[in-house]
Amino acid sequence: MNRFYGLDLGDAESAVSRLNANDQTTPEILPVKDQKSFITAYARTTGGELLIGESACYASDVTARRLRFKSRFLTDPDAERDVQAFAAGVLGELYGNGNLVQNEDCCFYIGCPAGWNKNVRERYREIFERVGYPPVKIISESRAALVSAVHSKHLQLSYDILSKPVLVVDIGSSTTDFAYIAGGREVELKTGGEVVLGGGIMDEMLLDICVENSRQRDKLERVFAESDPWRTYCEFAARRLKEQYFSDEEYWTDHECSKTVTVLYHGRSKLNMRIDSEIAHRLLEGASSYLGGRSFRQVFTESLKTARQSAAEGVPELIFLTGGVSRIPAVAEWCREAFPEAVVINAAEPEFSVSRGLAWCGKTDEELRLFKADIDELRSSSVVEDIVRDHIDELYKKAVDTLVEPILENAALPVFDRWRSGEIERLSDIDAVLQKEIEKYLRSDEVGELLVRPVSAWMKPVSSEIEKHTIPICIRHNVPYQAMSLTSYLSYQEIQIQLDAKKVFAVEEMTWLMNTIVSVLIGLLCGGGGVALISSGITGILSGAAISLLVLFLGKKAIQKAFLDAKIPKPIRKLIPRGYFAGRIHTITKEIKEKLMATLETDKNDEITERLGREISEQIDGFLTRMAEVVEIPLG
Repeated sequence: MNRFYGLDLGDAESAVSRLNANDQTTPEILPVKDQKSFITAYARTTGGELLIGESACYASDVTARRLRFKSRFLTDPDAERDVQAFAAGVLGELYGNGNLVQNEDCCFYIGCPAGWNKNVRERYREIFERVGYPPVKIISESRAALVSAVHSKHLQLSYDILSKPVLVVDIGSSTTDFAYIAGGREVELKTGGEVVLGGGIMDEMLLDICVENSRQRDKLERVFAESDPWRTYCEFAARRLKEQYFSDEEYWTDHECSKTVTVLYHGRSKLNMRIDSEIAHRLLEGASSYLGGRSFRQVFTESLKTARQSAAEGVPELIFLTGGVSRIPAVAEWCREAFPEAVVINAAEPEFSVSRGLAWCGKTDEELRLFKADIDELRSSSVVEDIVRDHIDELYKKAVDTLVEPILENAALPVFDRWRSGEIERLSDIDAVLQKEIEKYLRSDEVGELLVRPVSAWMKPVSSEIEKHTIPICIRHNVPYQAMSLTSYLSYQEIQIQLDAKKVFAVEEMTWLMNTIVSVLIGLLCGGGGVALISSGITGILSGAAISLLVLFLGKKAIQKAFLDAKIPKPIRKLIPRGYFAGRIHTITKEIKEKLMATLETDKNDEITERLGREISEQIDGFLTRMAEVVEIPLG
């Protein structure tokens, strides 16, 4: 793919950007009708010509004229036709001015509100496909705005903060779009994504106020009642005036912020438009009929409250504001009041952030595809499995050193107590009972916690060798290689069970990987697949050194076979001191460890190593795949 286009089709204004595959700079904003940000409107003349942009708003010789149709896409069947007509006009302009070439290897990323579901997004995509656009993908406008900020370095934040909860607030002309992103992925909010609240409401309010204060009020009201294009044209004038005022409120405290619009409809009318601190307060705090009697602030802050309550992955640590209205200082302050623990940041150029972010997303997806292909090639090779096999003996040793003493203390000694109390009739019955108790103990949470530290220590050199293969891939594709680092998340403090893994990047995946290795190790010791070391009794561990573990505890000469099968009276059993048995545990620990290691290294080595190496390498492969997905936002 050589070029990536981003089309931000807004309800009031639109923008198109382009990024070349080998270009590391900011995407170029392409002019349409000589405007970088052009009005989302189209009209058809009596001669059949399709007009888009500002010229469509006031052309007189037209048979149809449509504006603000995107906000009606979910409710008005005709809106789909309007989107298609406007999209066709944009495509024609791009081909006409040479910014798009027929049959070039490119794709279009087109934004939509975060609240649109998959079915709506697909219906929207098909419109552009019918018009004749190159391959199209539809993604969230809010996500595109955040990607734009990351790639433009405006946020000056590394990829790890973007793995934490982020709330993107995109205040458009008709709707405010809330996108909750956790770990680089959108998570649905109870707000449904978009809220019917946009800067266009303030534009209409400002226009109404200016008409009310005009000496030509009656005439202007008649014009607007008869000519929607002229009303819309004046709304855009009001919008520009509003943006001018809120861009520097302090300056306009001592200066007049005003504009005169000449309306040519049934003669000439003049609309004197102005905004000051009092009018600005009415726009933000005053009750509006467009909002059911509520104020802009009230609706916005209620939406923030709902977003906070539905943030299932945790309260956002970053609030990113985009859209024209986000420039109003009060908006950022309302966000700080709702999320006092979060950092609130505004987009540098909100009118172009979505368009640029869409183009970046196209390049990101292509880079990610190539990146994943290299990771898949690594995964399909035997590299990871070979590394695991080279280190497997060390895992055996760490597991044996960790488990033998706890097994004797927590499984063997209680079984001896049960025999001594008469619950177990014969010494020869001990092996079967002991086998079950060892398996039960090995599957307990206690053993899992015991193995976390040694398995983590074993994983570090394994991870270090794996990273010799993953880091070059990261460098090749401009991926922060820390994102693919296993060793970064292997400290005991990070992977202990009590940790809230959601707050630490990648620890949740690493914890899952550690638990998998522990489970595989315990499963191999306990049974399954015909390779269990304890499946045939404790003599499987001792490799025939004694008939029973009890013989090893008490000494071979002390017990004969007949004695093992005898039902010894309880009083006689009591003659064997428990303290002596417990003391023997410490003296035989070394011998049992040696026997168990010998079994692991010889009798069962090939079979166990093959299975354990295969399963562990599969889990690490899966870990690499998940980590590759996590780097989607910071890629590049």
